[in-house]
Amino acid sequence: MPEALPQVSVVVIGHDDAAHVTDAVRSALDQGPAVGEVIAVDDCSTDDSAALLERLAATEPRLRVIRHSVNSGGCGTPRNTGIDAATLPHVMFLDSDDLLPPGAVDALLRAATETGAEVAAGLCVRRELPSGREHLWQRSLYAEAALIEHPADRTHLVHDTLCVNKLYRTGFLRAHGIRFPEGRFLYEDFVFTARVLAAAPRLALVPDRVYLWHVRRAAERLSLSLDRERVDNWHSRTRACAQAYEILRDAGAAELARAARAKFLDHELRMYLRELHLRDAEYRRAWWAHTREYLAGYDAEDWERDPAAPGTLLGRFVRESPEPRDLPRLRELAARPARLLPPYARTPEGTPVWSDACPGVDLTPLLTCPTEALPCAMDAELLPHARASRLRLRLHELYGRLADAGPLAVTARWHDRRTGRPVRRITLPLVPVHPGTWTAEAAVDLNALGPGVWDLCLTVHFKNGAWRDITAHARTDSPHLRRRALPSPRHLVLLAHPYATHSGALSLRVATGPAGAARVARGRLRRLIGG
Repeated sequence: MPEALPQVSVVVIGHDDAAHVTDAVRSALDQGPAVGEVIAVDDCSTDDSAALLERLAATEPRLRVIRHSVNSGGCGTPRNTGIDAATLPHVMFLDSDDLLPPGAVDALLRAATETGAEVAAGLCVRRELPSGREHLWQRSLYAEAALIEHPADRTHLVHDTLCVNKLYRTGFLRAHGIRFPEGRFLYEDFVFTARVLAAAPRLALVPDRVYLWHVRRAAERLSLSLDRERVDNWHSRTRACAQAYEILRDAGAAELARAARAKFLDHELRMYLRELHLRDAEYRRAWWAHTREYLAGYDAEDWERDPAAPGTLLGRFVRESPEPRDLPRLRELAARPARLLPPYARTPEGTPVWSDACPGVDLTPLLTCPTEALPCAMDAELLPHARASRLRLRLHELYGRLADAGPLAVTARWHDRRTGRPVRRITLPLVPVHPGTWTAEAAVDLNALGPGVWDLCLTVHFKNGAWRDITAHARTDSPHLRRRALPSPRHLVLLAHPYATHSGALSLRVATGPAGAARVARGRLRRLIGG
């Protein structure tokens, strides 16, 4: 068990967040006696944040409030203030709109003290509000407890760029001069985390949930990292990624530096390409030009690290094309899991390439890619009907790889968007209809699904024993991608709305009963009135 004496300083930072800051502070105080002090750094708020904190401090001796007289414009400066003010052997960070779940500090402190690690890290839960849908951040890293003697032993650590799901030895940070970038520097976590890894600490990983990250996309003021509608955000992100790479490279951590560049392709590039079709033409041109300039710094070893990875193929396409093009197809390849839609072009010599119009992007690596990692493309169409709704699936060939593996069957599952739990699993045979295409069809009981948002998830099974988890491409030419009102023996009326997500996958919204239909109608009216 953790030592009984206070061991941990929790630094809570905030600016104009009176609605949430006291909840964050209380979640830190509620961790128990291991937390000897909570340092609340108010970055010159103009709302009631400072007054609320002072009132709480008057009744809680472990709380210290530090108020900046000038707003720093970012998260780095107030966190540095907290590091300087910390008086205990360990320190961790908490944002004013997030929470520490019960037992978080004890779990991290136990791991740090039992292993002698300079850094202990755990699972961050990313919770979408108001839906309550949860995502586990970098889940594979925290599947089980582990002690990493050197960061280079597990290069995937570069993917966990968060600073808040970790407990640090205060002396370790100070001895190595590890601090956050000052002022208005977005994605300051990237630079701080790179500095931590460059100092080669021992890391203890725990599978416990240690941080609750609230994502409020409908908030009046988005967080700095979520406000991606201006291209300045992309400039800030690439700057932070570039600095992280340089820090690792200059520290002699060559493998970590390479992994950081691969992470950019797999995470940053894919995320922003999924959204690029939502932006206007001016944004797209500026984003494209900047990305090409950034990727020009990659060398042959960077591109050859994982040549068949979706991010690598996307990066090669952006580098090859001087202007934005093929955005729908890029969006699908950037999805998770990736989908490479037809056409599957070849050069006259037979080399697989992106398309006849873009033969410079060589897709030869797909010929040796493992079957379970292929960017398979399956179209899906849901046909809502009062008596029997139907789901139609069509799997496309991919340069002969699927025919060689032998598609045998597909398992279809509808996942509840809020909980992520699968329901209504069914396995269907895949029937070849002509060379390069396999189809499957099944009935769907919409009444059994119930109200909510449902994501279609698929697993393709092959004769060679391999399998591949995929999502289905929503056919945009389908006349069924619209809301339908259906009579229902269970609910009187049922509204079914098959639609394409931002990444092009098929999902389904269901509202049941007269009350559900009325809510949908009111929501649509509000959107129409609001323009």
